[in-house]
Amino acid sequence: MDSDLFLIQKMKLGDDAAIEIFVQKYYAKIFQYCHLHIRDYGYAEDITQETFEKFFRSLDSYKHYGKALNYLYVLAANNCRDYYRKPPELCFGDLPEGTGSDFKRIEEQVMVELAINRLPPELKEVAVLFFFQELRQKEISKILGIGLPLVKYRVRRSKELLADYLREEDTL
Repeated sequence: MDSDLFLIQKMKLGDDAAIEIFVQKYYAKIFQYCHLHIRDYGYAEDITQETFEKFFRSLDSYKHYGKALNYLYVLAANNCRDYYRKPPELCFGDLPEGTGSDFKRIEEQVMVELAINRLPPELKEVAVLFFFQELRQKEISKILGIGLPLVKYRVRRSKELLADYLREEDTL
């Protein structure tokens, strides 16, 4: 029996320890996914918690067809899309004190984030799942409900666009 199915059965019976194990197993991955989309630590935490809350609210009707993580990604993607429907808020935290190499690393990270944010939404979704969540293309296909050839196209196209965007940033 698959460990997720076993945990889900125990959770349906009200086992708090199983809930804790499930959350610990997947929280970091879902948070990373949300943070890559939202870029604000606090909002990403909120959206991650909303994702798990929705999962647990629908637990009685949940049908296990494979990986529970894939279902969590679908819920997280929907929550992230809902977040973007709200008017944007700009929030700049204090920059950390550090050496020149720290600032160079931060600058590179910001350039990559800006490039990712320039991608069209359908390419950004695939890029985040492929490059940052390190999911296989078949898994991405299942999560997004699109064909594998389309996933392959979007991965290739996002690579091309990201390379172009980063080259543009280097010339500025």
